[in-house]
This record gives sequence, structure tokens and C-alpha cells, in this order.
Amino acid sequence: MPYDLSDKLVIGISSRALFDLETENTIYTEQGVDAYADYQRNHENDALQPGTAFPLVKALLQLNELIPGRRLVEVVVISRNTPDTGLRAFNAIAAHKLDISRAAFTGGAATAPYLQPFKIDLFLSRDTGDVQEAIDAGVAAAQLYEAPLDYSAPDNQIRIAFDGDAVLFSAESERIFAEKGLEAFARHEQRNRKKAMKEGPFAKLLLALSEIQKQFPPKECPVRIAIVTARNSPAHQRVIHTLRTWNVNVDEAFFLGGLNKAEVLQAFGAHMFFDDQEGHVQKAAVVVPSGRVPYKGGTLEGVKVGRVRAGKG
Repeated sequence: MPYDLSDKLVIGISSRALFDLETENTIYTEQGVDAYADYQRNHENDALQPGTAFPLVKALLQLNELIPGRRLVEVVVISRNTPDTGLRAFNAIAAHKLDISRAAFTGGAATAPYLQPFKIDLFLSRDTGDVQEAIDAGVAAAQLYEAPLDYSAPDNQIRIAFDGDAVLFSAESERIFAEKGLEAFARHEQRNRKKAMKEGPFAKLLLALSEIQKQFPPKECPVRIAIVTARNSPAHQRVIHTLRTWNVNVDEAFFLGGLNKAEVLQAFGAHMFFDDQEGHVQKAAVVVPSGRVPYKGGTLEGVKVGRVRAGKG
């Protein structure tokens, strides 16, 4: 009987996001594919250390142990490696005792076409181009930054934090802020405070995590979700009304009004933080694993990617 992925949260992850392969990536970029392939073969039994997404993936897979006879999560390695050079990743998966058995090794070809066949709900990679192609194909994706030093993942609970605009919610309000400024944004949000925002690229992921939460009693839930946004009062109202419309209850919400998100994220103990603005991700990545969510097409209605817009996001 065919295996059904449609009722599970499916994470697609590159081998470089799962493990620390920065030395190998430098060999690839500086010496070429042949030198990279030789290095991988010569070291395929050497231990690989955890990468940025390792704590999150390990914690998510542990959810499968909580409900007898039911798997809530699947993880698929989606990599530009060849099957030959990809062997090292599976050796490392076995060494770390990760319950991962599926992979797509594309031999240098684009990975985005294979995300839909594997029913991927979230794609995590260190490669900017692969993440952009995934977002353009309608799959939630994030470019992960280097893992923070001395990070220690919380025990017995998965903690995931999201920015709001252009991540969970559509980029409509973000565009108004970028084009017309903070006052125009505030007026727009006040007029529409009881009107739900449209779904952003990570809305379906939030809904999937919410469904997982509903499988457990509230006081025993192993998944905790936070929204960490630079919105403040009164712009927070539209966030609350949107979540009500979606029938989603987040566990924590922080409306920071332009304050640094990093300290709040560190206190929350996030396994992963997703934000669209490079400036926020750079600061957050120092203390918690973090990923940047690119805009579809690489721009926000003509606004260059990476432009930091203070006081919003």
C-alpha cells in the first residue's frame, strides 16, 4: 500500500542545513565539484556535527514517539548532492540516530521541482537560490543562517517563533509601510483592524503546527508557538483578529514596537525563528537558530530584498 504523506507535517531539508558542512561547501566553491566529491568520499565515514536545523529536526522527529501507532512528522533530505556524495549525509543520519529514511539527491539540478512530489510543508536550506525557487513555487522556505555558538535547545518542548508580516501574513501591510511610511501603515491597520489579513508563505505551516497541538492536552503540549513582531499597539489588533479568523491560538505574542527581537527570542528559547528582514535575522541568529524568508520573486513590490525597515516587521 502506498505511503501517505498528506496527513503529516513534512520537512524538506538540505544536508548542509541539517549538518555542519561549511568546510565542504568552501571546497566546492573554491576548488570545484571534483575536489568536493573526492573530499566527501574520503571522509564519508567521518562524523558530521549538527547544523543550524539539527535541534529543530531532532525535536520534531521525537513527536513520533508520543502517540502510539501514529507518525506526525516526516523529514526528507532534499539535496543537490549526487547519490554518491550524498552517502555521507545518510551515514551521519544513522550516527545521530535520526529517524529519516527518504531523500532526493538531484546531482546538481534544481531542488524546487521535487518539493511538491514529496508533499513538503517547509523547506530549509543554507542556499539562497534554492530557497528563493521554493518560495516562488509556493512552498514555505527559509534560508538558514549559521548556527549560534553555545546554543542549547530546550528540553521536552519544541519552540518555534515567527515574524508576522510577509511571513505568517501577506506582504500587503509590509508594502504599505515600505512605500508610504509608518503613519500610512498605522492608518491602514487601524481602518482594517477587524479584517483578517491574507495568508503569507508560512500560514499553512502555522495551521499544521496548530493541528499537531490539538492532539495533546494544553498543559502537556510538546509544541509552543510564538509571534515576535515589531508591530505594537494599536496595530496588534489586526494580528489577534486574523488568528481568531484562522482558528489558531498562539502560545505567546510579543509586540515590540521596534525593540530588538534577539533578547526576546533568547528568553523564549526558540528552536527556530523565521523573519523576512535580513537585519532582524542577523541579530537573532547570534542567539537562536534563524532563517530568512524571501519575498516571492525576490522583491517586495519593487523594494529591494534585504532593506531594513525599522519599526515594523
